[in-house]
Amino acid sequence: MRSNLIKIGNSKGIRIASSIIKECELENEVEIKVVNKKLIVEAVKQPRSDWDKSFGYMHQNNEDELLIKDSNDFDKDWEW
Repeated sequence: MRSNLIKIGNSKGIRIASSIIKECELENEVEIKVVNKKLIVEAVKQPRSDWDKSFGYMHQNNEDELLIKDSNDFDKDWEW
């Protein structure tokens, strides 16, 4: 697909077809990188967005044990 650069103030921009926006799951914010003189536009992923799936997988494999004792011995010298 070809697209023309359009003037936006002192910059230039491109129009992205809605079908491409849907296919790439782009929302309001994107990450733009230049690799080997090519633009790469990626959807911004929310931090920890798929942790629930990872936690479910860990639970199924009995890998969700506590790593720190629940006794709070580590902070006994702290003043609360």
